[in-house]
Amino acid sequence: MRSYNAIADKLICALIVALAMTTLVAAQQPDLNKKVDRSTVLPIEESFMDMPMAGDNSLYCAGFIQKSPVSTDAEIVGAENEKDQHVFFQGNLLYVNSGSANGINEGDMFAVIRPRGRVHTKWTSKGSLGFYVQEVGAVEVKRVMRDVSVVEVTTSCSSLMLGDILQPIPRRTSPISEVREPMDNFAPPSGKATGRIVMARDNAELLGEEMVVYVDLGAEDNVNAGDILTIFRPLGTGNIYRKVPRESVDAREEGYQSDRYKGGKFSNQTARKKGPEATGAVVTSENAKSRRPSSLRRIVGELMVLNVKESTATAIIIRSNSEIHPGDHVEVK
Repeated sequence: MRSYNAIADKLICALIVALAMTTLVAAQQPDLNKKVDRSTVLPIEESFMDMPMAGDNSLYCAGFIQKSPVSTDAEIVGAENEKDQHVFFQGNLLYVNSGSANGINEGDMFAVIRPRGRVHTKWTSKGSLGFYVQEVGAVEVKRVMRDVSVVEVTTSCSSLMLGDILQPIPRRTSPISEVREPMDNFAPPSGKATGRIVMARDNAELLGEEMVVYVDLGAEDNVNAGDILTIFRPLGTGNIYRKVPRESVDAREEGYQSDRYKGGKFSNQTARKKGPEATGAVVTSENAKSRRPSSLRRIVGELMVLNVKESTATAIIIRSNSEIHPGDHVEVK
């Protein structure tokens, strides 16, 4: 009897626990019939409203092309661990040939740049655009002596090397993301300044969203940081094949316009004739293109200007609907 009562007690306890768990799970399930208070729900498009369109890597590691000379007074001349390494990264301690005599103070922050050489490109009609400067990182001054300072690498966009130059950190801000209308692939020209993509960061050739490029529009063209530029190319350019191969074959014997004998005068493979009565020259895709307006273009993307120099600007691709290449045209929206 006692064994029977113990088993019964256990079964009753198990039943009570199962009922309690069922009630708890049901309480946690959403009521699908309950009306949702949408004032407490953040719309998807608003969740991106406070996000910058370009991150720090694009703002401070993008590089630039400029004409005016850079100061080379402050230079990295040594490293704590130069015995073991010749390239340096975040956390490494380096020596700079400037100290208290040059106005350097502990806690000062500097950008590290590396001038690479003059830019020569066929993609501009401006002539000389200046020289390309790579931005490789940032350092903080940790100790100051009279003629030398110790700095720590706080950010490394690329490996730092002896001979790299210190410059004041430029102040750059990114526009905040906003809800925008879909890109108009058939937008007419704006009539504003036009230029070309002359180069991309790291010499990339096949470009897409979030990649950094350099355009031959600058302060002299009234371009400003934050401007949006349309990327386009004339219709019919940028194709894999320059010319369409032979489009038709010669018609075979007259009178055999049928699927059975093929190749008759009206076969899909035979030539098209020009003129109101189809008695003129053969029509081809190439000569048809010659009868369209030269202003037709294909819009392939948009970019946003990050910083501006005399004749150039550094920009980031923010939208694309096709591959983009150096040489593609840009136009201020």
